[in-house]
Amino acid sequence: MRAGASPAAVSRPLVVSLFVASALLSVVSWYTTQQGMALYLSPWFSVLASLGIQSALVLVAWLVGLTRTRRALLVAVYAITAIVSIAFSYVSLYTWFSVRERPAVVQRRLYDALVDAGGRSQELLAAAIAEGQTHALALEEMAAAEKSHGYVSRSGDADPWLARVRQSVAEEARGYAAAYPEGAGLGLRYTAFERHARIAQQTVARLQQSQQAFADLGATLRPLEPTEGQLRAFRRVYDAVPWKEVGDSLHAGPIEVPTVPAYSDFVDRSASSQEDLLIAFGELVSAPTGRHATALALATFIDVVVFLLAWASGPLFFGSPEERWLAAGAALDSKDVQVFARDLVSKLRPGPQGTAGVDEVNLSAGERQLCLVMTTNGLAATVEEDGRQSYLIDPGVHQRLVEALAERSLPLRAAAPAGS
Repeated sequence: MRAGASPAAVSRPLVVSLFVASALLSVVSWYTTQQGMALYLSPWFSVLASLGIQSALVLVAWLVGLTRTRRALLVAVYAITAIVSIAFSYVSLYTWFSVRERPAVVQRRLYDALVDAGGRSQELLAAAIAEGQTHALALEEMAAAEKSHGYVSRSGDADPWLARVRQSVAEEARGYAAAYPEGAGLGLRYTAFERHARIAQQTVARLQQSQQAFADLGATLRPLEPTEGQLRAFRRVYDAVPWKEVGDSLHAGPIEVPTVPAYSDFVDRSASSQEDLLIAFGELVSAPTGRHATALALATFIDVVVFLLAWASGPLFFGSPEERWLAAGAALDSKDVQVFARDLVSKLRPGPQGTAGVDEVNLSAGERQLCLVMTTNGLAATVEEDGRQSYLIDPGVHQRLVEALAERSLPLRAAAPAGS
């Protein structure tokens, strides 16, 4: 920093940088808002609406910093506008994240659900196969016993499935009881037991095929396959399972068959932009994740920072109220602002407790108006001394007036007295 540079001259580039930063962030906020609106509105409507919203955000933020009246109304307008901007920015950012991450997350979640359903299906099949093999072996023994001794179909059985087979054979034998009396030797009853044994063996074979199909599916299924492909492969194996025979073999009442996951719960790619909008807000309310929180926080952060930068840099960029009052007083006296400040500072004298003061009679029209405005805003006070009225200037305002003269501009040098 070069010697003699005033604080105002040093801070001016910083203020301009803050102003530019707020403008750049406003562009970012406009783009995310427009992209979010484009998911629901037509392109032209989204561009115009987002421009209006973002312009209102920046202008209202500047007005909050520049004006001191009706600030509550301006803040309310900004809050409502910011909510709309944040909502659509959130949808845009979430959709942007979702396009890259959501399909893989949904596909992995579906893979876990299918693996769980497949595991429970294999458990039921394994239990049914074991029970079916027991039934087949028991029926083979019954056929041999019926051939050797007879009267097997009359006996009861602790196994409900085998008890039903005995009853079925007995009812079947009533029709030919006269031609083939019951007892040892050749007859039709033991052939009926053999037939039921072969049926049981065929049932076991079908259950084993289904069990092997689930095992093959588990070896070929991949967690990053599209949702539709995973569900189609699982449904092909699941629908081939003879669930009624599984329930009959287990004879434990109605079994709880694993359900196939619904496609609507595992949509990995949306069909339209409107669906993206509904998915974004629906998941935010029902099951928010880190992706939702990140998108919402980023959307909120952008608009909050835009407000803070515009609110802080606007008054400094366009000039503080004291600077504008000073410029108005200079215009009233038809002087350059720095020349006006020099003339006012030259009239200041020490007041009570070191406060700078100036006699009212020594003020020009512009200087008098400046002192009146500062008095109204609590930056100056009037006092009576020996029948004369004077103004006591706030130390901060006095300091800024003096700093304004630290770097002499061309009008100030031209108005300087000779030899100065």
